Amino acid sequence: MKTLLQINVVANSGSTGRIAEEIGRFALARGWRSVVAYGRWANESRSELLRIGSRAEVVCHGMESLLLDRHGLGSVWATRRLIKQIEQIRPDIIHLHNIHGYYINYEMLFDYLSHANVPVVWTLHDCWTVTGHCAHFQHIGCDKWTTQCEHCQSIKTHDYPASLFVDASAQNFRRKRAAFTSVPNMTLVPVCDWLGGILSRSFMSDVARRTIYNGIDLDVFSPRDSRAEFDAAYGTSGRFLALAVSSVWTHLKGLDDLRTLAEQMHDIAFAVVGLTAKQARKMPSNVISLERTESAELLAAIYSAADVFVSPTYYDTLPTVEIEAIACGTPVVSYATAGCRDIVASGCGVTVETGDVEAFRRAIEQVRVAGKQAFADACRSHAERHFNKAERFRDYMDLYDSILNND
Repeated sequence: MKTLLQINVVANSGSTGRIAEEIGRFALARGWRSVVAYGRWANESRSELLRIGSRAEVVCHGMESLLLDRHGLGSVWATRRLIKQIEQIRPDIIHLHNIHGYYINYEMLFDYLSHANVPVVWTLHDCWTVTGHCAHFQHIGCDKWTTQCEHCQSIKTHDYPASLFVDASAQNFRRKRAAFTSVPNMTLVPVCDWLGGILSRSFMSDVARRTIYNGIDLDVFSPRDSRAEFDAAYGTSGRFLALAVSSVWTHLKGLDDLRTLAEQMHDIAFAVVGLTAKQARKMPSNVISLERTESAELLAAIYSAADVFVSPTYYDTLPTVEIEAIACGTPVVSYATAGCRDIVASGCGVTVETGDVEAFRRAIEQVRVAGKQAFADACRSHAERHFNKAERFRDYMDLYDSILNND
């Protein structure tokens, strides 16, 4: 029996945790043993779960990162214990996901991987791997990561991972480059073409890679006849309905731009999922604040009720909410940020230059004039071709097979 070991910050929670869970289920269906090692929290899983470290160790690692800009360099004892457990598990494939998040020491882990003689697959969900500090740099227009990170602007803007006093981006960049290029049998999996392009310009350019999009459940996220129910609940009958969804709303997720759009387009109803009570109070009267929900069924109904999905995000990799929207037949208006362009293909909506609120407003009007049905079929077809979870997770199993068979 082959054994798959995945390592991620969380297990069966959030987008990356659910991706690891689904991959594990596909492995189990193929007769593999599936183990997921996680660092922060977990929901019930079909895979065997292995906790890395303790809450106290996570807190200590977080403080080390906050005070000394040493993200990924704490958790020494937790990582040492993990390596001993890996040696006992004896996996055939080690699949990494997000290894940032204050729970693992990447130098120790990669020192082990460099001589463990176990193939490594690493799905990259953001840019942290190739920078000296940040997970996203689109919003600050930085390209230092292509040569040598230093004097990090992301630290000054207090972006994740926060560092209060120290800028160690230059040293971190060199340490990451040495560690992440040390594994002889590793395949990188960027989740969108944009991220693949970033890797091609980074110190990881010579590492084998294969793009595999994130997939969603197209049976759950499918067009539904839910508008009448939404209108009855929120009094939106006869009004054009724009929807926005985020687990956390910040300036960089587009909160300020969303407020401006709602103020300018007062005849349109805006439904916004995920606002805090304080944020909701600052929104104009045409904004309907909806509570965040983990229910995929409820989200699919809300996506289907909307005339357009709006995503004014300044940084993202491959936003799942945009994929879920087009799967429900709802066109998307988005900033042309990273993988958003992979989702909003021809006929699926409109992308505009990041930060251009006026162009964003015109794009919403363009969809309004054309009507949702002018986009619905193209949206669903694009989702079926590229974001079917069964096909995408099968891609991972095929990748494992090709690696093990030396294809």
